[in-house]
Amino acid sequence: MAKDDLLLRVEGAHAFYGNIHALKGISLQVRRGSIVALLGANGSGKTTTLRAISGLLPLRRGEIWFEDKPLTRRSPEKIVALGISHVPEGRQVFGDLTVLENLRIGAFLRKDLRGIREDIGCVYTLFPRLRERSEQAAQTLSGGEQQMLSIGRALMARPTLLLLDEPSLGLAPVLIEQIVDTLETIRGAGTTILLVEQNSEIALSISDYAYVLETGRVVLEGLSSTLLDNEQIKSSYLGLEQGIPD
Repeated sequence: MAKDDLLLRVEGAHAFYGNIHALKGISLQVRRGSIVALLGANGSGKTTTLRAISGLLPLRRGEIWFEDKPLTRRSPEKIVALGISHVPEGRQVFGDLTVLENLRIGAFLRKDLRGIREDIGCVYTLFPRLRERSEQAAQTLSGGEQQMLSIGRALMARPTLLLLDEPSLGLAPVLIEQIVDTLETIRGAGTTILLVEQNSEIALSISDYAYVLETGRVVLEGLSSTLLDNEQIKSSYLGLEQGIPD
């Protein structure tokens, strides 16, 4: 991997929730322009890894580098300003605000009003249903529409790297298919994606590389196509028959 292609490095990351040792020396890399998946059972450290990258959970030990800039002691706001947006599990839209107001909040660090208007139009092109519901309160949207809004809001920051936590959770199959298509469109437009996804088959089918986590450690990694085709790996680590809970 050429150094210029390396966008994100996590090296020996240790993180705690109180006395619970949630990350136990995790290391991973994300190449520019790729989709990388984090897989594993509930409690394996997937969400914690995203929270550590976005500055929501400080590391006890280890380092995180983004475009060769250290993230470890930066605030979440400064990490957003560097080009990382985080879409958390559970959507977490601002329910009392309209769709349009939610999108504008996603651009809170930006001053280019014309660019913000253009990007709102791009989000509406990506998710036409949001345009139709532009003046509706976010809490009145369906689960799928709220997921579209949470992704659209994150894109308003013009991120270089998008952190996505369980984008298909609780969605009907037709909406999952739409979200998957959208992720491929986002990647095609130049945004790199680090994806946590409960449906490992979907995650491996759209990602380039994957890491399998177990109790806060990386136990397996490789090209997604290789992991998807290996029956022993699927049955031992990925749980493709029943899916992986988060």
